[in-house]
Formats: sequence, structure tokens, C-alpha cells
Amino acid sequence: MRILLAGGGTAGHTSPLLATADALRRLEPAVEITCLGTPRGLENRVVPEAGYPLELIPPVPLPRKPSMELLRVPGRLRGAVKEARAVLDRVRPDALVGYGGYVSVPAYLAARRAGVPVVVHEQNSRPGLANKVGARIARRVAVSFPDTPLPHAEYVGLPIRTMISRLDRAALRPEARAFFGLDPELPTLVVTGGSQGARSINTAVAGAARALGEAGVQVLHVVGPNNDVVPQEDALRGSQARTSGELPPYVQVGFVDRMDYALATADLMVCRAGASSVTEAAAVGVPAVFVPLPIGNGEQPLNAKPVVDAGGALMVSDAEFTSAWVTEHVPRLVTDADRLAAMGAAASARIPRDADEKLARIVLETVR
Repeated sequence: MRILLAGGGTAGHTSPLLATADALRRLEPAVEITCLGTPRGLENRVVPEAGYPLELIPPVPLPRKPSMELLRVPGRLRGAVKEARAVLDRVRPDALVGYGGYVSVPAYLAARRAGVPVVVHEQNSRPGLANKVGARIARRVAVSFPDTPLPHAEYVGLPIRTMISRLDRAALRPEARAFFGLDPELPTLVVTGGSQGARSINTAVAGAARALGEAGVQVLHVVGPNNDVVPQEDALRGSQARTSGELPPYVQVGFVDRMDYALATADLMVCRAGASSVTEAAAVGVPAVFVPLPIGNGEQPLNAKPVVDAGGALMVSDAEFTSAWVTEHVPRLVTDADRLAAMGAAASARIPRDADEKLARIVLETVR
């Protein structure tokens, strides 16, 4: 049995793709899995590192507004479909699983022409254009959140890798905090803006660094691979004080490969509300402050809403999330152990941990 998994760009697509690949191998050890991406995405690093072969086709971005780029889309799409069909001819998959994004539309169209069954998985509460196209031709459509508006959608949740879904945060915490050079006992805030970082989140938290330190809160700040935080003056003074041992650690890193360590480290997390961020934090019971991306098609607030409504997280708009907001709210929250415990329990009760195997079974049923 051969399966082709199409998705890439950011961790939002690659993480569930790899989780599904691992689940397929557990359920069907003889399965041959190939991944399909584009030359510019995160998949070029994480897919080979996970041990899966990767095929590449040109990306076909779809402009949101009329422009000269929009006029170029038909020609680019034809070329990408042709290259996707060449991949199908080489790999000869029994099914194509698509996760949306730039790579998926050419893959869906090529699979339809080749007669290859299609399974679609949509990560977000509000589907993107690629999966709206894919759902029209798919045998099965799986979604991460209830009430996602796609035809014949089956709610399975978002596939997450077993290093997250089986995480025992309390047991791993000492090792995780030692890995990042953090104190094993202090209240800990973990901040991340997703796989590329988020400038507004970085600026707001850096500006509140001294207030966090004076409240006894240590910080693991994942700023993004191409970003550096330049703290405001009060934060800079806090950094100088920390070197003399007066304030708790404030650790800045560009990227975290071991997300299980970051989740085990956190008493509270500040992050965007992409599907992976919401699902991973909630599934393992990490209370969160979600700061939805202010651009896009509005899917991030919808992703966070079920967890927020359950009491497992707060949601703050990007415009409201300032250094003043962090200073006023976060130290008080991250040092309130009883409230954090209640929020973590509410979050973990809302999100399924077995979506990877549910989706893998759908794929196997489609082939059989």
C-alpha cells in the first residue's frame, strides 16, 4: 500500500501530516509513505528529519485581491498540476491525503485526473480555498473542529504526534526546564508566535519582562527563527539584573524542535491561535492566552473559541495584547496555581488526543 501526503509551508500543515504518517505506520507497518510539498516550506527540513521521502512541486499562491499576480495563476496552476501528475506516476499511490495550502490544489486536481482517491483534512475551523476545492472531489473529508463548513465533514480532531499526545507534563518537567536552562520550581511562562514567530507578541512580552521578573515569573520566549527581541528600557534593566541573579531567567530562543519540552515547561502559554497551537496546548492541559493573527480569513479566533468557551484559555486581540496588558494580567494569572489547574483540566477535556489514528483509519478504509 502506498500513500501520498500533500501539505507544507508552515507547522500548521506539516505537523498533522507527520502525525498521520506515523499513525499509518503503526496501523499498517508495510505502508509506503511519500510526502509532497514545495521548495519554500518547512517540510524541506522536518519531513526528511522524520524519515519520510519528500517530492516537490512549485507553489501556487492564490492572491486575495485582483492583481497582475492573479492573472498568472492559471498558467502556474497548469504547470504545478503537470508536475504533481508526474509525482503520482512515479509514486503510484493508492490514495492522496491533502492538508490544504499551496501544494494541495495541484495535487487534488492531478489525483482526480489520475483516478486516485482523495482524503482531505482541514486544520482550521474556517476552511481555506484549497480544501474547499479538495472537498468537492474527496472520498472522505475530516476536520479538526466541530461545525467546520465542508460537505460531508467528519469531526476527528487535529492529528498531533505521540510525543505530544502521550505527554506526561509533570514527569517531563524537570528534564524540560533543565534543557532550557530554567529553574525547576518557578512559575513559568512560555511564549511563541508559531513556527515563524510574531513581532507584536514578541514586543509586548519583551516590554513586560521586568514586571514578570519582579513577580517571580521566569520566561521561555520562542521568538521565531529570523527574529530578535529588542527589549524596552525597563526590560533591558531586567535583563541586566537577571545576570546578577536578582530576577528569574528570561530565556530567548529562535526555534524549538522539542515542542514536548516547551509544553512540559509551561505553567501558562502565550501563543497564536493556529490549529496546532490550540490543539497541542489544550490536549495536554496547558492553560493559554491565545492572541489570534489579525490577518487571514478569520479562522484563528474560531479555532480558539471552543477552548476559551470551556474555560481553558483566554483570548486577547492582537491590538489589545500590549506590554501594559501583559503587565496587568499575566503575572497574576501565571502565579495562581488553582486557577491554572482548573483551566488546564477544562482545556484537556475539550480536545481529542487520538485524531492521528482516526484519520489514519479513514485513509486505510478509503484504500480498502
